This record gives sequence, structure tokens and C-alpha cells, in this order.
Amino acid sequence: MSEERRRLAQELLREAVFQERGRQAAGVGLAGGDPEATAGCGLGSGPSSEIQLSTRGRELLQELWLRPLAPTEAAHIQRTIQGWIERQDAFDRKRNHFLRDFRQVHGFDRRLYDADVARSFEEGLERINAESEERLQEAARELLSGV
Repeated sequence: MSEERRRLAQELLREAVFQERGRQAAGVGLAGGDPEATAGCGLGSGPSSEIQLSTRGRELLQELWLRPLAPTEAAHIQRTIQGWIERQDAFDRKRNHFLRDFRQVHGFDRRLYDADVARSFEEGLERINAESEERLQEAARELLSGV
């Protein structure tokens, strides 16, 4: 797999998540902020089972696969993208829960954190972000492997 194809696959996966976040945010607005109608973590409803790509997402798909896709290939792409959206949703929730829990213990104003607390804060976020990035790379490889 070329570095360029892997980069494009990662961009496609990120774009799909971005589109899904827009759909989730619209759902929160339509629900009128009703906590019973949302997931309660500030992310709105969970991921939908229908993937809707933006114009940029469709462009990336065409850059990655210049030929028409067989139904099994298209299904593999759909499953992989949907799986990534769900995993990224879990990482976003994990990050939000880390932030909430950390701030409950140490306060919201980072300017007041001593050096050890600030380092712990940054390291905690970095761990979550590094794991997310590693899983994104795995998802990109999976996306490209089935087609």
C-alpha cells in the first residue's frame, strides 16, 4: 500500500466522521436539547447506520478507487467506514469523560494547574489521541485491504 493511498484512506475516514458529527449535532438541535433525546455526553445521538459522504468524501472515494466497485467491495468499504465512525465515537466519548473527570478533581482553569497536574492532563489527552491515531491507521489499512 502506498503512503499516498493510506493518507487518502485516512482522510476519507476522517471526513466520514466529520459528516456524522454534523448529523449528530443537527439531531441535538432538532431534539431541542432534550437530554432524553441525546446520548448525554455532549456528542448528540450515537452514529447512524447510514453513511452519507460529503462532496469531499465522494471525491476521496473516487481518488482511491478509479474503477467501479463490485458490490462486495462497496459493502466492505461501507462496513469499514461505519466501524471507524463507531470507534471514533467511542474515542470522543472517552476523551470527553477524561476531561470531565479530570476537571472535577482539578478544576476547569488550566492556568491554575501546577506542573505535575498540567503534565498529567496533557499525558492523559495524548494517550487517548495516540490510541485514536493508531486505530485510524489500522482502519485505513483495513479499508484498503478489502478492495
